[in-house]
Amino acid sequence: MIRFLALFDALDRTTKTTAKVAALADYFREAPEPDRVWTIALLSGRRPKRAVNSTELRLWAAEAAGIPLWLFEEAYPVVGDLAETISLVLPPATRPEDRPLSDWIGDLVALTGRPAEMRQAAILDAWDRLTGGERFLFNKLITGGFRMGVSQGLMVRALARATGHEETDLAHRLMGDWRPQDTTWDALILSDDPAAAGARPYPFALASPLDDPEALGDPAEWQAEWKWDGIRGQIIRRAGAFALWSRGEELITDRFPEFAPLADLLPEGTVIDGEVLAWDGAAPLPFARLQKRIGRLNVTRALLREAPAHLLAYDLLEEGGTDLRARPLSERRARLRALLAALPADAPIGPSPVIEAADWPALAAIRATARERQAEGLMLKRLSSAYHVGRKRGDWWKWKLDPFTVDCVMLYAQSGSGRRANLFTDFTFAVRDGDQLVPFTKAYSGLTDAEFNEITRWVRRNTLEKFGPVRRVPPELVFEIAFEGIQASARHKSGIALRFPRMVRWRRDKPAEEIDALDGLRDLLNAQS
Repeated sequence: MIRFLALFDALDRTTKTTAKVAALADYFREAPEPDRVWTIALLSGRRPKRAVNSTELRLWAAEAAGIPLWLFEEAYPVVGDLAETISLVLPPATRPEDRPLSDWIGDLVALTGRPAEMRQAAILDAWDRLTGGERFLFNKLITGGFRMGVSQGLMVRALARATGHEETDLAHRLMGDWRPQDTTWDALILSDDPAAAGARPYPFALASPLDDPEALGDPAEWQAEWKWDGIRGQIIRRAGAFALWSRGEELITDRFPEFAPLADLLPEGTVIDGEVLAWDGAAPLPFARLQKRIGRLNVTRALLREAPAHLLAYDLLEEGGTDLRARPLSERRARLRALLAALPADAPIGPSPVIEAADWPALAAIRATARERQAEGLMLKRLSSAYHVGRKRGDWWKWKLDPFTVDCVMLYAQSGSGRRANLFTDFTFAVRDGDQLVPFTKAYSGLTDAEFNEITRWVRRNTLEKFGPVRRVPPELVFEIAFEGIQASARHKSGIALRFPRMVRWRRDKPAEEIDALDGLRDLLNAQS
């Protein structure tokens, strides 16, 4: 664990990309191989399943420190981090021991599902064998709040430097459903066995936001298509395997049984990038229909009837087992059209339409109709572009419609977490419904640190009631909330739910008497429906 702590400290001390890459590359050359695999897993979001909840940790830490629980609870928001608070209050370790990172994680994994007494004894024993910095990292592993300030792309760059492999190859190797507890360094990073790819997806190419397409030059050099509002995914038919992966690297094949026929229809060695949408047979349905299927492991017949799935294909990444990603988009799209044209007309897949326009103003007029088509705007892709890894600025752009906005008033405030634990950053907002104020959404992002500091001071001066960490405040502060969509919701008192709400402006210029009404949101809901 000492070696891993040294890596953590080196990454935490610098904001320079070159220094972080160098530290990671040294670690990937020198650390024990199981530790390397677990470090890759942690940096790519594959954390061990939580074996202990935060309530248990607080109780056990207070008991081990010999302090009342209320004192620990008072210290926690001051420190701002549970793992650090525990590390600070515990007495020094009496049996310090340097064990590999993988061993400590293995111990945590083994505690899953065990009785509370056994888990408590194991955690107390670990705390007594770890020094302050190691104990902090161990606590982070328990709580699942592990952050090292390293992006996936930066980690891949360091792996490339340490191993000599190409970054694109390494990024592909790290995709898919691998588990660090039963994966070796050789199998994950070094093996050249092509069969190891199996149903592994490629890293997704992402687009950058665009404000003014005029800067892109000649429209003839670009392909325009709708930015559909669904689930980005890759259909894979390779090495006898068939899979549907989401952009979040979640295997969702079983959740969309409509695509099962493609296992027989698609040629061996095919990988297609596209958007999963709810489909009425000719056009997309609202995202709210598809949302009912997200997270549902068992898809009922009623859901299949209400929101049948269809894939609108964007790109052909692999054909006949050949990686096409380096070929120009114009060629990949031509091959995609030919492949899809050979499928039966009732296959649950089709090409995402390419939009033709004489110039940028004409394309802007088409973009204005996006919501009528259940789209969020347009995608612009350079016809000569490769299918890159991640977000490579310059070749792919998303030209989205402006979000919806509503002016509302804050009713409740709650403190944040991590570095914002001392600030009130999570707010509940209300709109008018006649003479009443009706809560309708929550938001916690979009303001500056200076604004959050100012609001925190105001909340502390004006708190009317306390409900645990929540403070009720006078309905005086008005905010403009932006959101991407709206849908009916029986779970909310207002009857509506917003999609991706965030604060875009503190309306100091507007009194609470002038906030928007719930009727306006209902009208928008009806229009969207």
